[in-house]
Amino acid sequence: MALSFLKRTGTGTVIRTLLVLLLLLPVWMYIAWLCAPKRELVIAIIDKTVLNTKDQEHVSLNWVLDQEKFTKDGRQLYKSGKDYYGFFPLEGKRYELHGLEEFSTERLDRLAVDADVMYITDAYGIFRNEWLKEGDAKERSGIVYGGLSQQDFYLLKQMRDKKKLLITEFNCLASPTPPAVRAEFENLFGVRWTGWIGRFFSSFDTTVNKELPKWLISNYKQQHNGAWPFSKPGIAFIHSDDTVVILEEGSGLETTVPYIYSTADARKKYGLPEKIPYSFWFDIVQPDPRVNKILSSYQIETTAKGKEELNRHGLPASFPAVTAHIADDYRFYYFSGDFADAPVSVFSSHFKGIGAFKRFMFNPHDEQDRRGFFWSFYRPLVTSVLNDYYSKIKPD
Repeated sequence: MALSFLKRTGTGTVIRTLLVLLLLLPVWMYIAWLCAPKRELVIAIIDKTVLNTKDQEHVSLNWVLDQEKFTKDGRQLYKSGKDYYGFFPLEGKRYELHGLEEFSTERLDRLAVDADVMYITDAYGIFRNEWLKEGDAKERSGIVYGGLSQQDFYLLKQMRDKKKLLITEFNCLASPTPPAVRAEFENLFGVRWTGWIGRFFSSFDTTVNKELPKWLISNYKQQHNGAWPFSKPGIAFIHSDDTVVILEEGSGLETTVPYIYSTADARKKYGLPEKIPYSFWFDIVQPDPRVNKILSSYQIETTAKGKEELNRHGLPASFPAVTAHIADDYRFYYFSGDFADAPVSVFSSHFKGIGAFKRFMFNPHDEQDRRGFFWSFYRPLVTSVLNDYYSKIKPD
């Protein structure tokens, strides 16, 4: 039948028709997205680490909200540079603060009623050197604004009591969050921070990698008689007491980049891959198994020497990446990484079914391409979490 059709129409005509359809595919995908119904889901987004107007730390979340047509009021889509609470950069060295710290108890109580979801994408904050450009931005300096505040925690507690959806991620618990607020968070949600954070670096060669924090290098040197014997890729672990542990490719690591492994249940429920590389900041937490489930875990593939180094500092080779409490009383997720920060364009979210073409959106052979983590892990995870919760609170 196909051969008969080709004879009647001509091979050239068929090819031209297919090319036209292929070229028109983005148009149809865009039209399909436009025609998809909007869905109201009020989300209190907290982001205290917006250094400039172009690269918001929560852009990955806005991509999901746009793709799924979630709106803040039934009509308007969320705007990444406007619809959040936290630090707002302006021209020059000016900025505005519109965080929950300026809310009265009454306003927080009202927000807890009005909002369906609270998502703390980044509570780390902004520091003087990087904002005012005085001194070296890679050195530690005084804080301008940041850390999980008492008001942030109050809203979390109020929304938890109202059985709302709560999503939090690194950096909620580490510095500069005050210890008292951290303790309240840990007790309420059953997630304890060990004091350790870490990150993969593509090179520990100080002459090549300009992203290496100066404080990381200086702290290590102070603890090792001025030595910095590293030049290859690897993972740095940093404790709140400034202890630095370095595992380098070859000598300390079998596989350089940490991998996140997901349970069979998580793969089925959220559409997650069995494993995926993760090459950015993370923290090490210990969830209470009586309260939470671990959906995904980091795995550090060490050599015998690397394993010995981890053991010497009480560091695990495997630790939680996604922790969750999903029950009738409340829904809570803790992402042990800077998950919402990825170099993606919100523009691509305006095409229905764009996920089918995800392999064209990143380099699958580059384990350090964080866009791959967004397309294969963050996007399906957060999409599933939000859609599942929306269907629960607003059934058809």
